[in-house]
Amino acid sequence: MASELTLKEQNTVSVIAKHDLGDMIKPLIKEIHLFDSFVAGTSYLEDQIVLESLEVGEDLTLQREENKFDDKAILVLTAEKKKLGYVPRKDNVIFARLMDAGKMLKARISGIEQRGSITQISVGIYLVDF
Repeated sequence: MASELTLKEQNTVSVIAKHDLGDMIKPLIKEIHLFDSFVAGTSYLEDQIVLESLEVGEDLTLQREENKFDDKAILVLTAEKKKLGYVPRKDNVIFARLMDAGKMLKARISGIEQRGSITQISVGIYLVDF
């Protein structure tokens, strides 16, 4: 179908960003804001201590996950690769398709709010491209 995205192993930005050349092209990389959402599942974290060190403006990594409950699951990880939760299921279909097609996405914390025993982490989701 013409409307389907095809799977690519890696994109140029993710390959170059891991090398010294990445520092040279950083001025050319742009982040395109796609959507505002939140991190789902923070109340199920085994290690709640990871929530204490989060700050507004911090970049988070998004990573696809094979998941028997949701075939479009996207993990939300800290810079240290510690699990925070997931992009909510209601929001993840298009982002999963973009990631499966080799596009690099990331999240940035836009707000942290304590609601009783639950920590709600608001995020913006960005496409990283140049």
